[in-house]
Amino acid sequence: MKREILITSTSREIRVAIIEDDQLVELLVDRPEARRMVGDIYLGRVEAVQPGIQAAFVDIGTEKSAFLHASDLVAPGDAEEEEEDEGDGDGEEAEEAEPTQRRSRRANAVPIQDVIKKGDTLIVQVSKEPISTKGPRVTAQVSLAGRFLVFMPHATRVGVSRKIGDRTERARLREQVEGILPPKSGGVIIRTVGEDATPEAFQRELNTLIATWKRVKKKTTFVRAPTQLHRETSLTRGIIRDIFSTKVESIEVDSKQVFNEIVEYLKGIAPELIERVKLYEGNVPLFDKASIETEIRDLFKRRCELPSGGYLIIEPTEALVSVDVNSGRFTGKKDPEKTILKTNLEAAREVARQIRLRDLGGIIVCDFIDMETKGNRDRVLQEVRTHLGRDRARTKAFPVSDLGLIEMTRQRVRQSHLQQMTEACPTCSGTGRVFTPETIARRVERSVKRMAVEGKREQVIVKLHPEVALYVLDQEKDYIRKLEKAAGFALEMRDDPLLRPDEFKLVVKGAGRDVTQQYSVA
Repeated sequence: MKREILITSTSREIRVAIIEDDQLVELLVDRPEARRMVGDIYLGRVEAVQPGIQAAFVDIGTEKSAFLHASDLVAPGDAEEEEEDEGDGDGEEAEEAEPTQRRSRRANAVPIQDVIKKGDTLIVQVSKEPISTKGPRVTAQVSLAGRFLVFMPHATRVGVSRKIGDRTERARLREQVEGILPPKSGGVIIRTVGEDATPEAFQRELNTLIATWKRVKKKTTFVRAPTQLHRETSLTRGIIRDIFSTKVESIEVDSKQVFNEIVEYLKGIAPELIERVKLYEGNVPLFDKASIETEIRDLFKRRCELPSGGYLIIEPTEALVSVDVNSGRFTGKKDPEKTILKTNLEAAREVARQIRLRDLGGIIVCDFIDMETKGNRDRVLQEVRTHLGRDRARTKAFPVSDLGLIEMTRQRVRQSHLQQMTEACPTCSGTGRVFTPETIARRVERSVKRMAVEGKREQVIVKLHPEVALYVLDQEKDYIRKLEKAAGFALEMRDDPLLRPDEFKLVVKGAGRDVTQQYSVA
């Protein structure tokens, strides 16, 4: 698989695009006002312990207190339960995506009220950034990521990334690292890229990670909670550390400063890769040259086209993300089952790509076109799983349900691009819908009649959006006359382009007093 990385940088934004087989599959964005928090380590103060939900709220200096579950505390036996996983690919030890594993961890957790109490201080690490109305999620099971290793101070064993499948190779790597790990210093996970590392490289990195942890611990003796003890590496360095290897053909950067930073970083960890880093100095913007700017713009559209003529409708909601597969204009030739299978296989590949590209997380439910044969359903499920396997975040796809749905989970550590880069429409309040002109006309009627019930007799100006005013003039020519007759006082209609499409105002003409809120309830 051909893989390339493009990095474009300005003073206010860094964007990283990961391209696989000439197709954009992942976008990462870093801005000063919304910096990435996952991996940061804090000295926090416990604000409240809630035995009913087996959780605590910890003040780490953010706007909202951080959420700490009992399963994320350091307790005897935690080290033996460590998953042999290297995190989500950003060097982040984030919460498990699979619900069954999460329930298992919670079932084995020590009662939180027996471990911590209000006012305690403890070292915690951000595992999930604030999303929607929720504060960040933290864990006391701290981990420090390097290029080859993840060091876990509170663990005791050496694990190997699941992506290294060969048993002999896993045993060799484990034995190699166990030989250099100081007694009682902590545990280690060997990352996928560590498969090609030398014992000397393991030793250097392990020494660096242990020294970093000692500095974090030492800092707690002369600072007061809440305070930041350690900040995770920058987005650019994180990408180089976690992704850049011999499997990546090239990195192209349009900033001399970022280019020099990458080269300097590689001199210390992988000098053999420096020749793959290229500085782009063309006049055409880098992302435009790669023809991906349009794809990035389309990330926020509900509809996503498929090559055959079918399409997806992607709808993020508060609880889950729904994906609907439609055949669209693709009708095939003879066999409807073959037509449906082709559309569904295309959709399976695109669903996996869009989930990754849009950085969607949590529960995802995909409604494929109904298939009659179990073999075809299994083929679609396998296609979904194959392409989800390329994702750096933890994912899991469940078998096709009785309703023909494929349910999946994807690890979520931060807001999706939609949540991060957009805000609710002030007109529709995020619903994506506004009232029709006819509905507005009826709302005005009800408001004016409420004024009449109270005995108002002053002349009132009805202000409407120009489109609504045009509807009234075209479709309900005697609207004002009938309304005046029903209300018993004079009305004057005016269009106001400053109003939203589904907004209106009632203004008492003599006093110039706006009484809309007083009489408009529906």
